[in-house]
Amino acid sequence: MSAPHTDVEQVEAANTAFYEALERGDFEEVSALWLTPAELGVDETYHDPADTGVISCVHPGWPVLTGRGEVLRSYALIMANTDYIQFFLTDVHVSVTGDTALVTCTENILSGGPAPEEGAELGPLLGQLVVATNVFRRTPSGWKLWSHHASPVLAETAEDDDDTGANGPHPDDGPLA
Repeated sequence: MSAPHTDVEQVEAANTAFYEALERGDFEEVSALWLTPAELGVDETYHDPADTGVISCVHPGWPVLTGRGEVLRSYALIMANTDYIQFFLTDVHVSVTGDTALVTCTENILSGGPAPEEGAELGPLLGQLVVATNVFRRTPSGWKLWSHHASPVLAETAEDDDDTGANGPHPDDGPLA
């Protein structure tokens, strides 16, 4: 077993590699970063991989996806429909226990869709704030993703800043007089 600081560094590197592969639209690399049934100890000739140690993924606003096929199809769809994406990760925290690692982070995402008209380079850029939890498992070939769960962070509205909004005082306003 590796030294703890080395494990944390290796998990951080695997997490970074995942987001960089997404930015490049490198489906083969994204696929290689997810656990395979064999790495989960599942013999597919005798067991349905969905029954044991299944990988899972939740994209913001999506249902839970389970199994390698569903998860990888989701990334293929996202990459096929996103011309540009960049992740700025903040609040990254890594915890390693044995052969399992947990990474929590904030994904500050900048993305652009297809160009609105012929000859234009890219559609409008959109920003999104998402919190994510990535679970990794140690394998002989390095740390691999076991689960990814991402949830949008709701943006504050003008009403949130209004002390006398229709919903009454904000909890951060302090005690009522």
